Amino acid sequence: MTCPRTGCWSWMNKWRKFEPKKGAPPPNARQRVLAEWRGMDLYPLEKALKPAARSSAVVMPQVLARLNLDLRRSETEILKAWNHLLDPNITAHARPTGWRRGTLFVTVDNSVWLHEIVRYRQREILNRLQNCFGRDLIDRISFRVG
Repeated sequence: MTCPRTGCWSWMNKWRKFEPKKGAPPPNARQRVLAEWRGMDLYPLEKALKPAARSSAVVMPQVLARLNLDLRRSETEILKAWNHLLDPNITAHARPTGWRRGTLFVTVDNSVWLHEIVRYRQREILNRLQNCFGRDLIDRISFRVG
């Protein structure tokens, strides 16, 4: 098809898609000065050693794995269940502070409450938590004064 006014084919060149140049871009002034000063051009090597950008789809699973969100979520669920399953007198003076390898760590206000809980209520607390979460999640409870 030709231009209706002039009859030439050159008018179609304006409407072609932009295509970027292939190959490495020409060196800028800084790169030329560094290459001259060094006696060799290290730009391709520097570009190859530069860390490549990664997409968030690749980075996010690694970050979430490092944060141990599953462990924190289970600790939060244990804390919620602790407040709902147990006597308010116990929850006022004792609270779970951590969970590791099946052991629930509980901090108690003072030694009087520690003695009360360990001597009379430990088995009851353990049974209630095991009924709620299963025996494989919580094997035992360790109480500490704190």
